[in-house]
Formats: sequence, C-alpha cells, structure tokens
Amino acid sequence: MIDLKQLPDNKDLPPVHQWQPDFCGDMDMLIKANGDWIHEGGKIHRPAMVKMFSRILWQEAGEHFLVTPVEKVRIQVEDAPFLVTQWRHIETAAGLAYEFTTLTEDVLVLGENTDLWLAEFHGEQRPYLGMRYGMKALMGRSVFYHLMECLEPVTVGEESGLGLISAGKSYLLMQDE
Repeated sequence: MIDLKQLPDNKDLPPVHQWQPDFCGDMDMLIKANGDWIHEGGKIHRPAMVKMFSRILWQEAGEHFLVTPVEKVRIQVEDAPFLVTQWRHIETAAGLAYEFTTLTEDVLVLGENTDLWLAEFHGEQRPYLGMRYGMKALMGRSVFYHLMECLEPVTVGEESGLGLISAGKSYLLMQDE
C-alpha cells in the first residue's frame, strides 16, 4: 500500500508532476467505468479516501499510477479515471459557460480549463472532458442527457451541426448530414 504520510497536508493539488519516484510495482486497485474505486476486490466507500487518491493520480504512456514523493504504483482504469456528476451554467469573462464537477470534486469549466469530445468505448460513443496531466473524465449519462437539452447550432472549422457554446468556444456534438 502507498505511504500516505508522504503527502502534503494542504487542500491544493500536490505537485505530482514534480515527483520522480522509482516504480514500486502494481497495486490491486481498479477505477471502474462507473466511477467506483475498487481496492483488493472491495469498493472504497469513503469519499474522502477516493478524493485523496484522485489527487495523486498520474498518467504516463497510457497507464495510471498513484504517486508520492517516494513511491509510484500502477493501478488499473477501465475507461476514464474521473466521472462528471454535476453541471451548471456560470458567467465568465468570455460569456456564459458550462461548469462541471467530478465525483472527486474537481471543477472544470468548458472552454477555459477543459475541452469536450466524443470517443468510442466498447462500441459506444461517450462524452469526455480533459483533466490534469492528460487524463480524462467521463461525463455521467444523466449529465450528458441534460446537456442534450441545451444543444444549439454551432460551426467548428468547416463542420456544422448541434453542440454547445461555452466561454466563447464551440463544441460540435452532432454533425449535420
């Protein structure tokens, strides 16, 4: 198990990108596609523990690791390590925007600190948002269905159709045929 005493006490994200510990092996931990974190076959039920682990998550060459200043252990991720569970409209300097919150309380503003795209997972098109260190968050089904009610005509490059406009940036989700 990773030594949690090595982590900073403050509430900010630890500087995982600055840490270069040696690889210590694999940990029996899995982040399921539905956002559940599984350790040694059992679901982690404490949200604070899941949030703490999410803060030290790192992606490298398509693999996911939990990293402290002295340890680096590989874990498994079924799809995306983060799950978007809430959204709301906010006003930004660039105009109306969509703000998303993940299960681990990360806040993303579409068009400012994240982008949205659709990608295939097991034959199904799924919506994703970009996260720190090149990771991604899967948009929960209920969040995505609510956003479908907000679609408006957009043009991105030479393609047009229906999508979202957030913080002055357009995202095409359904291309005109």
